[in-house]
Amino acid sequence: MILALESSCDETALAVFDPARGLTLELVHSQIALHERYGGVVPDLATREHLRNLPPLLRRLRESAEWSGITAVAVTHGPGLAGCLAIGLAAAKALALERRVPLLGVNHLRGHAWSPFIAVHEAEPAAFASRRDDLLPHLGLIVSGGNTLLFEINRTRRLSVLSSTRDDAAGEALDKGAKLLGLGYPGGPLIEQRAAAGRPDAYAFPRGIQPNGDLSFSFSGLKTSLRYLVEKLSTAEVTAHLDDLCASYQQAVIDALVKKTAAALDRGHYASVGMSGGVANNTTLRAALATMAREKGIPFHAAQPQHTGDNAGMIAFAAWCDPAGCTPDERHTLTIQPGLALG
Repeated sequence: MILALESSCDETALAVFDPARGLTLELVHSQIALHERYGGVVPDLATREHLRNLPPLLRRLRESAEWSGITAVAVTHGPGLAGCLAIGLAAAKALALERRVPLLGVNHLRGHAWSPFIAVHEAEPAAFASRRDDLLPHLGLIVSGGNTLLFEINRTRRLSVLSSTRDDAAGEALDKGAKLLGLGYPGGPLIEQRAAAGRPDAYAFPRGIQPNGDLSFSFSGLKTSLRYLVEKLSTAEVTAHLDDLCASYQQAVIDALVKKTAAALDRGHYASVGMSGGVANNTTLRAALATMAREKGIPFHAAQPQHTGDNAGMIAFAAWCDPAGCTPDERHTLTIQPGLALG
């Protein structure tokens, strides 16, 4: 059983994963309400809140049935905010020493990469090992506030990056777009809410798709296009057409993500395609990618809503799935085993 801690940004989280049963405990304390006042994450405040919120979660862990069965501790070692990561690492080291079990460092993006398979494991834990191999090679899309990239997990479970963003991440573009439109934080969900009542073809925004077939993403031009449009409109016009603006802006992001993913699928031979990261919780995007995959006859797996944002469940699961994890001969060491960076 693997205990995992995640503290890379503004979520304090821990989880316990049992290979025979799946995730048996998941605890998360969110700081969204705090950072909403400032329109984004404030690193110093995030660090302070981790110090405040982690001890109560650890007390709940110690009171649970899972505490006595833990045989390894995993922790996010990056990327993320330095102060926030340091708190999770310090706590994980102490817990591993107390339990006298190995300590595993897991790359945050690697956690997102494996998260679509959590639901596959939960459906049939005993058969997951064979089912996982049937889903490889796998093409994945990580789409969040800080990252937008396409990657591959090959038959040997090695991860490699195929493309990333040249500038803004998709989630960052949505958040900045929401700010330009006078919406709050986090911007992506608020744009999605308003977009539900709008027309996605009301305004023509750029898609950032290069004619030479380049798979890299670019969203800065889209953000700039929205800024120029808003500057031309009066406050009353923006308010009157807010739903259409949100729907059209969101659709431009979705089109770029879906078309680049489809192009990557056409260039390789994949057994499955998946999506993870905070923006993966957008229902319109999930539906568009699912439709594209169905049309190409490829199974589609998206991370469950509770595993799209920062969470410890995906860290525990990646520590178990990842071939870079501890071998049985290392079970009694207390050193940090570095997780492999994507690529």
